[in-house]
Amino acid sequence: MITAIEKQIVSLLQDGDKKAISLLYENYADSLYGVIQKIITDEDTAQDVLQETFVKIWRYAKKYDSSKAKLFTWLYRIAYNTAIDKVRSQKNKTGNEVQIETSAVYKITSTELNQDVMDIKKHLKSLDEKYQIVIDALFFEGMTQQEASDELNIPLGTIKSRLKIGLRELKKIYNP
Repeated sequence: MITAIEKQIVSLLQDGDKKAISLLYENYADSLYGVIQKIITDEDTAQDVLQETFVKIWRYAKKYDSSKAKLFTWLYRIAYNTAIDKVRSQKNKTGNEVQIETSAVYKITSTELNQDVMDIKKHLKSLDEKYQIVIDALFFEGMTQQEASDELNIPLGTIKSRLKIGLRELKKIYNP
């Protein structure tokens, strides 16, 4: 059963009315913060994730479909996924620290560089556009697969498939 406040919020969201965010915050912020805190224990980070959640809610407001999910379920998924993405990005940052003292990056000479792969953007254009878009988003714009899925409005599984096929096609170009 949809409450009157939910109907009002959904209507305002669909109309792009900024009052929707105030109503959402008043009615759902505590619950969403609770969802986020189950995943992220650091209070400052959890607050940041809550803010990111509301930004995403606003950005994707027109995509909400009440026939597919209740408002809270939709909000819950956005909060949960944003928190999980934050945890993953923090793990990636701490897990991939660069050891400059032992790095050989600064010792590479131009003769050691593989000149065949320096033109990857040119070869990328030879792929079907659907693969180009996904590879560009993931590798050149730095998006996660979930972010690319959200931004491009393509299901996550399709993103993964197109990435795999696109990389396989690029491999054929570089390793015939």
